[in-house]
Amino acid sequence: MRALVAGGGGHIGSHLCDALLAQGHQVTCVDNFSTAPRSNLRALEGREGFSVISADVSQPLESAPEVDWVFHLASPASPPEYLRRPLETLAVNSQGTWNLLDLAVSQGARFLLASTSEVYGDPEVHPQVETYWGNVNPNGPRSCYDESKRFAEALTAAFVRRGVVDARIARIFNTYGPNSRPRDGRMVPNFISQALSGEKLTIYGKGNQTRSLCYVRDTVRGLLLLMDIEEASGVVVNVGNPEEHTVEEYAELISRLCGVEHEISYLPLPEDDPVRRRPDISKARELLGWEPEWSLADGLEATITWFRSILEVSGRSLEQPSPA
Repeated sequence: MRALVAGGGGHIGSHLCDALLAQGHQVTCVDNFSTAPRSNLRALEGREGFSVISADVSQPLESAPEVDWVFHLASPASPPEYLRRPLETLAVNSQGTWNLLDLAVSQGARFLLASTSEVYGDPEVHPQVETYWGNVNPNGPRSCYDESKRFAEALTAAFVRRGVVDARIARIFNTYGPNSRPRDGRMVPNFISQALSGEKLTIYGKGNQTRSLCYVRDTVRGLLLLMDIEEASGVVVNVGNPEEHTVEEYAELISRLCGVEHEISYLPLPEDDPVRRRPDISKARELLGWEPEWSLADGLEATITWFRSILEVSGRSLEQPSPA
């Protein structure tokens, strides 16, 4: 297949490009590298069948290649990034989604939207099942991401109902692994960066809020299965790990795996931060035959090993890298 991956330079996108190439597909990565370091693609550039277009999908692509599959993963994803770029986040998930859907329609390509568990907001239903409509603050500080992703789903569903595109929606839950940016504001990169730099781990709130973490290779495998399955246009599927732990438990485990003392600095919980988060993956099991394979310990060990490899020896500090 000829695949276009919008947001292919990001954490999940770069692993998706790698997996597609490993399956023998041709891959075009489209990214403006506003939040993704170009270094994520270092191992891919120069490989046969791989190309990069530096562009913002909020604008129509001037020279779009011929494609069979369109994966839409383009968007800031960590809270600090989308809070710094609220208008850009709204644009890429609205007009960017429309542009990529138009591209898929014009070429008869299959389309996959990478949505998010954030469409459930601070959920009142636990675990979260795809039929739950969510509890989202429509004008709070996080709404630029939450509501634009909900709009992206609505737009994709409207194209499907019109009968002009074969599209699927993956609601991705918390994903971690190599190629994530140090200190990007999400729990695992923050905790590992702080632990390896000899700092206290920062917990927002009391640490009793829960999260469910999925290793990036499992997430990518779920996306590929969802894209590849026939007769699935319009389907919405949770992609995540149902193993649930408190933030405090994650902090303790990461400290131990990094070989450092478990020390915590507590800060106030951000507005609208979800208290509980765990996917119901019954649909993914039944439809795709998918469930996570990586254990939490193995995934964190692999992630910590990768973070150690980019650790700056001078000052032993993992700073936020330049996105370019």
